[in-house]
Amino acid sequence: MKRLIAVFLCAAGISVSQGAEPQKATLGAGCFWCVEAIYEQLPGVLNVVSGYAGGPEVNPTYKQVSYGQTGHAEVVQITFDPDQTSYRDLIDYFWKTHDVTDPRGVWPDFGPQYRSIILAHNDEQLEIAKASRGAARARFDKRIVTEIVMLDTFYPAEDYHQDFVRLNPNHSYVRSIAYKKLDKLGLKYP
Repeated sequence: MKRLIAVFLCAAGISVSQGAEPQKATLGAGCFWCVEAIYEQLPGVLNVVSGYAGGPEVNPTYKQVSYGQTGHAEVVQITFDPDQTSYRDLIDYFWKTHDVTDPRGVWPDFGPQYRSIILAHNDEQLEIAKASRGAARARFDKRIVTEIVMLDTFYPAEDYHQDFVRLNPNHSYVRSIAYKKLDKLGLKYP
């Protein structure tokens, strides 16, 4: 409806600001089921899609990625409203969601496919992520191992991975891992 009103006003010669265009952030912090359930609850987040990025394999499958054969990490791609939250806010929150100092991956899922990674969509995001990492360093006793690189291609995961925590509340991983992570962050169960 808002868009229809804006079109009508523009047709009448009245200038209308419709706000900033949605932006994207792509992050990996272990199993994408948990990361998706976390970021879906943050203000200004419009959509979160689980997927794969950071490796050379074209059109990877879950089986390939989970076996560590592709160079990709499980990631989420977040669409957010920059009028309600900033890229910096999303990245600053990232440092709270998992152990960013463990080079093995993110507990309980270890391996390069579960590594901590920020994939910037442009040079501005790259600089913001690096600045946020610099500010976060003071909170950790060990070195932050999170990769910060430019995004090449994001591949959405298979449909059954999308909204996994919400759609599978009785799954053993959801009950024993995802819910613990949500509890730790003070978030609700989807």
